[in-house]
Amino acid sequence: MGSGLDSRYMISRLKPPNVMVLSLTTIASPHRGSAFADYLFDRIGQKRLSRLYGAFRTLRIETGAFSQLTRRYMQEDFNPKTPDREGVRYFSYGATVQPSLWSAFRQSHRIIEQAEGANDGLVSVKSSQWGGESGYKGTLIGVSHLDLINWTNRLRWLIWRLAGKKRK
Repeated sequence: MGSGLDSRYMISRLKPPNVMVLSLTTIASPHRGSAFADYLFDRIGQKRLSRLYGAFRTLRIETGAFSQLTRRYMQEDFNPKTPDREGVRYFSYGATVQPSLWSAFRQSHRIIEQAEGANDGLVSVKSSQWGGESGYKGTLIGVSHLDLINWTNRLRWLIWRLAGKKRK
């Protein structure tokens, strides 16, 4: 799911007795799902999606919770069952990027932009907003979702390894 959604789940549903949470700040978490997840499930189909998952696993990219990132799942299942906990303050940031011609997010960015507007390549600014009007703290500009979760470096390192270079 992502650390923001995992944290909301822990605070709201697990409620560990040894943890006192006063606030949660999330960055580009898909609180309302992602139009790109919808696109994958609607357009690609389950058979081809299974092959895509296999390719992601080869690249060591986790895909286990991807089906839980659809807008429908988030709005009809996760969010109703994971309400904000009283006494915890919720804050959030979104992110936007204009992907380059060679960006891994060029296609996903276009799909999300058409459906939801400004986005970081995987999560729209609209979906990343959580914590009410006063909880949304702003939008990071020129930052992709890969940058936020440090996959930019992971992909760079993979390419270096495939090219026979050593990581510094």
